[in-house]
Amino acid sequence: MLSQSFLLSFLLCPLVLAVNPLLSEKAGTPPINRNSTQGDSSYRAPYFPILNWTQYENNPILGANQARGWESSYVYNPTAMVIDDMVVLIYRAQNSSLISTLGLAWSTDGYNFTRYTDPIFYPTESYENRGTEDPRLIRVNGTFYMTYTGYSDSDGVKLCMATSVDLLNWNKTGPVLPDIEHSKSGAILDEIQPDGTYHMHWGDDQLYLATSIDLIHWTMPTNNTYATSILEWEQALIESGPPPVKTRDGKWLKVYNGVASQTQGNYVKQQYSTGQMLIDPITFPYGPPVARLETPVLTPDTADEKQGQVNNVLFSEACVQFKGQWLMYFGEADTYLGVASAPVQP
Repeated sequence: MLSQSFLLSFLLCPLVLAVNPLLSEKAGTPPINRNSTQGDSSYRAPYFPILNWTQYENNPILGANQARGWESSYVYNPTAMVIDDMVVLIYRAQNSSLISTLGLAWSTDGYNFTRYTDPIFYPTESYENRGTEDPRLIRVNGTFYMTYTGYSDSDGVKLCMATSVDLLNWNKTGPVLPDIEHSKSGAILDEIQPDGTYHMHWGDDQLYLATSIDLIHWTMPTNNTYATSILEWEQALIESGPPPVKTRDGKWLKVYNGVASQTQGNYVKQQYSTGQMLIDPITFPYGPPVARLETPVLTPDTADEKQGQVNNVLFSEACVQFKGQWLMYFGEADTYLGVASAPVQP
């Protein structure tokens, strides 16, 4: 297990390549490589919206592990992908000093997970010396591209990128938008668009657009504001959830998180809920969304979501289709990790 002192010894390491030799030698982790299959074998693309979400009765499915210092305080905010007929999670964990690292877990049913003993991703660079947070994952041509938040004393919050082929050894490519003072929450469409670029929505007040030809180097168009808050439950801010999912009619379904600015109706001030919007990067590449649901599909309803490190938070960051159902994975009050399911449309 990596101790806190071991992690901190890497904080100012100048290397871009972050390889943990213990991971390569450790038995028991899924043997993921470039030839691993992605997605459910019976996958059916959705229509917008995906409805009828039900929270799992045995939530939370993951929490802090006191026996492992790096995840001894909190476990939440995961990304997920179906690889080799397993749901693979990369989740955010915090130690007693609240420094965030990323852990790996996998499941053959989507609910019961086996955790790897050590963090697979941790601070090594000056721009992330206070933590590596909130991953979002896509895979293109056998390579995993992970956006995450680097948090540091000097640079604050920066949207960053890393790549891998096995989810164990990572190449960090640095801040995605280095000239932006505050950036986070990058969700990438995993197909190149007709304009020859990949599209990413990012931001945690409103959604902005950035584009790239190689998934590493990103630029912002002049008209980069993609979507703003318009509904009662999202008036304080909107923030990307998982990477968008392509619909059957060729548009994209985007799950996102919204925050209420005041207590009214069914919403509590600063409550994080989960919504859906329909986007069309071909006809409206710079936004706005084609449509969005008027009410959220998931709200903080349980005790684990209403009270924790940050109260009244259900923060969705992963959505996969697995064995005939959609599974949404989310953080509960920045303390636990939960899941909800929805049926696949016929």
